[in-house]
Amino acid sequence: MAYLKPQRPEKVTAPSLKASKERGEKLVCITAYDFPTAKVVDEAGIDIILVGDSIGNVVMGYGNTVPVTVDEIVMHTRAVRRGTQRALLIADMPYGSYHTGEDDAVRVALRLIKEGAAEAVKLEGGKKRVNLVRRLVNEEIPVLGHIGLTPQAVNALGGYRVQGKTKDAAMQIIEDAIALEEAGAFAIVLEVIPHEIAKIITETIKIPTIGIGAGHYCDIQVIVFHDLLGFSFGKLPRFVRQYANLRETITDAITRFAEDVRSGDYPNLEESYGLPEETAAELDLIKIEAENKK
Repeated sequence: MAYLKPQRPEKVTAPSLKASKERGEKLVCITAYDFPTAKVVDEAGIDIILVGDSIGNVVMGYGNTVPVTVDEIVMHTRAVRRGTQRALLIADMPYGSYHTGEDDAVRVALRLIKEGAAEAVKLEGGKKRVNLVRRLVNEEIPVLGHIGLTPQAVNALGGYRVQGKTKDAAMQIIEDAIALEEAGAFAIVLEVIPHEIAKIITETIKIPTIGIGAGHYCDIQVIVFHDLLGFSFGKLPRFVRQYANLRETITDAITRFAEDVRSGDYPNLEESYGLPEETAAELDLIKIEAENKK
C-alpha cells in the first residue's frame, strides 16, 4: 500500500492545546535534538516537539539529565527550530537554571525563546514552582509544568521509580497539578505515576495532561525519539513501546560498508569520477610528464 503523507493542519500553539482537549483530540509529542530529526518528526504530523534535557541520556552520554547546561539546550533548540514548522516547539529548562531565583529563571527562559526560538519552556516541580510559573507567565513566556517523577531530582528521589503510590503521595501530585493550572501553566507533564491518578488529574483540570508512563487517560502522549525507534542503550522503561530497531539497522549498514571497503568492492567504477573523454585520451602523456618530474 502506498504511503499517504499526513495532512498538515494549522500551526499548533500553546493556547490551541486546550481547545484540542475540549474537542477530545489525542495529541502526540516526541523529543528531537537536531535539524534532521525535527524535520522528519514535524513532517510526520507530530503536534509537539520537545527539546528535552533527556538529551543528557540519549545524545550526550551523561547517564542522567543533571549535567545538561543551558548552552546545550539553546544550541540544540536552535537546530530543531530550523526543521520545525507546524509543531509546537518546547525547550526544557535544565537543572540549576531556575533554582537560584526568579530573575535568573526568567533570563534563562528568555534565552530559550530568543536564541533558541522555542515557543514555550518546561520546568519540573509542583506547588513549590507556582510563584515562578506565575512570574514566567506574567512575562509572556508559556510554561509547561512537569510533576510525578521529576528526573532532575534523581538524587533527592534516590532513583527512578513510580510516584504517587500512597494516598498522601497521590494527593500531593493532584494538588501539584491543580496549583500549576492556577498559576497559568498551559499543560502539565505527568511522568511515571499510576494511571488511576493520571485519570483523576486529567478529568479535574481544564488544561491538557501529557503522559509519559502515566497511562492512556492523558490528553497527550510523549516519548523520547531514541526510545521509540530502538536507538537507545541499556534497559528501557516499562512504558516504552519500540516501533523500530535503528540500532540494529545502523549496525548492519556500517558493517556491510566496512566489509565492502576491506574487500575492495567499494567504491566501484560507477561510484568514481573519471576524466573527460578528450583528457582521458591524453592520459599516457600526462603519466609520462609526471614521471619526468620525479
